[in-house]
Amino acid sequence: MIKALTGRDARLSSFRFYDLLVHVFVVVLLISNVVGQKICVIPLFSWNGQPVSANISGAQLLFPITYIFGDIFTEVYGYGASRRAIWLGFGACAVLSLMGLFVVWIPADPNWPNQKAFEAVFYTVPRFIVASLVAFWLGEFTNSYTLAKMKIWTSGKYLWARTIGSTVTGQFVDTSVLILIAFGGRTAAGTMFNLIVSGYVGKVLYEALATPLTYLVVNKLKRAEGVDVYDRGTNFSPFARSANTIAAQGSC
Repeated sequence: MIKALTGRDARLSSFRFYDLLVHVFVVVLLISNVVGQKICVIPLFSWNGQPVSANISGAQLLFPITYIFGDIFTEVYGYGASRRAIWLGFGACAVLSLMGLFVVWIPADPNWPNQKAFEAVFYTVPRFIVASLVAFWLGEFTNSYTLAKMKIWTSGKYLWARTIGSTVTGQFVDTSVLILIAFGGRTAAGTMFNLIVSGYVGKVLYEALATPLTYLVVNKLKRAEGVDVYDRGTNFSPFARSANTIAAQGSC
């Protein structure tokens, strides 16, 4: 099952930069998980002599970049290539989270003084682990599916509309699922709504501001790899065998 979902076929093996991008994508995900527990204060401006700032988690500095990677994978290499990257990222995050729990639970040597610090970094409440993994999985697949379909509908035009449009749907699913699973039943509905709206708007703005960079990377990759996949006839199931569906895609 794992090999079927993450296996790389001959077509992907022929690309120069695909594996490198997948590696960077997974590294960004893992870093986001490690630094995500810190709440950062970002000074914005002063109003009537009072400083105005934004509170964000460490993960919010990096995690939105994963949606840019998702756009690049789908736009350049096709939905099948993006699906493989998502499963690899999901697996890596699951292993990191579960190993963090396991190692924290193992009794520490009495002479080792850093157990509390270790717990602060690597211990995550199981409910939050489930919330983050489910939200990531659903959000990334929604993002890639939306972009692949929009590329066909627009005949490959208006890349900016596809990248922003896919983020609008993907980040809505990601943010909503994360907050609902993590805080549902123990946090007021109004508070959860505010968390969803603030997180969602910030992530969409992040993607919109990154559009010129996405354009640059996508266009350079298409020229360098000599590929521009349109997902006509693609099996969009997240559980489809990668080799079969990737081989069925065409290039323009």
